Amino acid sequence: MTERAIDPAELAALVHSLKRRAPQDAAEMLTPLPRATVDAALAALPPDLAARISARLVDAIAPLDVLPGDIGSLMEPARGSFTATTTVAEAIAWLRAAPEPQQITYLYVNDGGGKLSGLVVPRDLLLAAVDAPLESIMLRAPFRLAPGDTLGDAVQATVKRHYPVYPVCDAAGVLVGQVRGWQLFEQQALELTAQSGRMVGINKEERLDTGFWAAFKMRHPWLQINLLTAFLAAFVVGSFEDTITRIVALAAFLPLLAGQSGNTGCQALAITLRGLTLGDFENVSVRQLVVKEALLGTLNGFLTGLVAGAAMWFTAGGTKGDPQALMLALVIVLAMTGACLASGIFGVLVPLILRRFGADPATASSIFLTTGTDIAGMGLMLFLATTLVL
Repeated sequence: MTERAIDPAELAALVHSLKRRAPQDAAEMLTPLPRATVDAALAALPPDLAARISARLVDAIAPLDVLPGDIGSLMEPARGSFTATTTVAEAIAWLRAAPEPQQITYLYVNDGGGKLSGLVVPRDLLLAAVDAPLESIMLRAPFRLAPGDTLGDAVQATVKRHYPVYPVCDAAGVLVGQVRGWQLFEQQALELTAQSGRMVGINKEERLDTGFWAAFKMRHPWLQINLLTAFLAAFVVGSFEDTITRIVALAAFLPLLAGQSGNTGCQALAITLRGLTLGDFENVSVRQLVVKEALLGTLNGFLTGLVAGAAMWFTAGGTKGDPQALMLALVIVLAMTGACLASGIFGVLVPLILRRFGADPATASSIFLTTGTDIAGMGLMLFLATTLVL
């Protein structure tokens, strides 16, 4: 909900009252007020008094209502907000009087109503004339985050912006806080390290010290889903039972084909998830990635298929002149190539489809990927064997 505009008369009365109070009393008076009103009142006070009151407000102002996964959960109060007409000398005086000034990375400039107009690097204060307004040296329209942004979206937005601090503004552009860059980079590292577990159904909240039953509840549902999807692959294999019965050598190559195509798909999946986390899809289109992974899958599948085909030829009795041995070897080469081609495409599309439907793209991706590659790979091999050999 948008806050109502601050009445100039009310603001003047508030400022007058604050000047007559001790800093602690003034801080308690400002605590229940909207953040925009607090910022406007502090900007209208003498810098030294504003600094003393702000020091007592850092822990007093109630945080915005945010969800645990939102950027607001990392937000801290933004200290040092001034109007555009504040002079360099006044800003320096405030900075010198502020507690722990070494923790202040930027000074923020607002329009008098709390809306962020720009920011000033303290270093620039030393190079500017003392009577110059902050408006003349500020960086205009700085990048900002919103308190409702998810941590994942914030990581993607800041991964190529290596700033030490990011201002946080509400929908009206009012400065409500700030987030330090190291916290977002820490979140990014956590996101990347958690992906390998989430791909197989392990919740990113699970740690080494997570209790037995808590870990069981996190993991078991995904194993049930994996079982259900595995039934699909089993159904495909069962449909070619007669082929397997007549060509027993095929049974030995089913797990080999599934493992090779699964590994190829996991490689494409890992690259896709990394790209989603780091925001690489701004520079590379989905079509480009699909084509690339399809070509990689085809080439890798063909080369590994030649080795597997030679093994099939030898296993099927090629050295003894068995006429089916060469055809079975061809089936393995074609099946391996097609399976790896399909798994490369699946590795890109599975996480993108999950994200399209609002699900976490890393959550149990490998479960769906494994099912898709098993059906495509084993189904293709058995179909080719039925068509070309029998």
